[in-house]
Amino acid sequence: MSGRAGGDFDYEAHGQGYALQRRPDPRIAALVHEALGPARSVLNVGAGAGSYEPLDRHVLAVEPSAAMRAQRPPHLAPAIRAVAEDLPFDDCSFDAAMALVTVHQWADLAKGLSEMRRVARGPVAVLTFDGDALGRFWLADYAPELIAAERRRCPPLERIGALIGKRSVVRTVPIPADCSDGFTEAFYARPERLLDPAVRRAQSSWGFAEPGVEARFVARLTEDLQSGAWDARHGALRRMPFFEGSLRLVIGYPD
Repeated sequence: MSGRAGGDFDYEAHGQGYALQRRPDPRIAALVHEALGPARSVLNVGAGAGSYEPLDRHVLAVEPSAAMRAQRPPHLAPAIRAVAEDLPFDDCSFDAAMALVTVHQWADLAKGLSEMRRVARGPVAVLTFDGDALGRFWLADYAPELIAAERRRCPPLERIGALIGKRSVVRTVPIPADCSDGFTEAFYARPERLLDPAVRRAQSSWGFAEPGVEARFVARLTEDLQSGAWDARHGALRRMPFFEGSLRLVIGYPD
């Protein structure tokens, strides 16, 4: 994920703890790695702490935030300081490129995705959110202002697809009930976890909510969990192994 130098969220000030809370989920990772095809060299743009980077290929990571680069684990190569809109690589330098939960933060989406298409010989994989599907998540009942802010940040999937390939496909990514990657929808069946401030700090969306929204959310969810009101309305989600929310994988091909 990109920092303020290359995006709309200040990860230098608020990026601590992402590596702990946003651990890659193996089921989501399998779909991302499948999208890369047989690529042996992969560019990861807006790489953050290195989540979802395949270990069986040569990966070069780009990340503008020093705070996020510092959280990369020792088994991953250090990331290069650069932004998506100005990738310091020759045309067709990589077999594939990926950008995971980051494009909604870029200063210039078209330029960034065009740069990815330029440097990749093969597929470009973008893991992102469908703004039109955000309302499926129960959080819309508790913090509609947050959902509205997130919807404004999500670029249309059709635009992403058109910028990363002459041909593109969009795949819905099922979210597991025990998802280890702590974005908001990962807790569709575990609402108690969203009461943890450390969990919310690793979700950039809360930084775009108006003052007071987060406190009201915590108070209302706490009350509804204690009274049983949340389970009365949404308790069936606790028994669902997967949730098809807004998570999408857009894959673009050069021809």
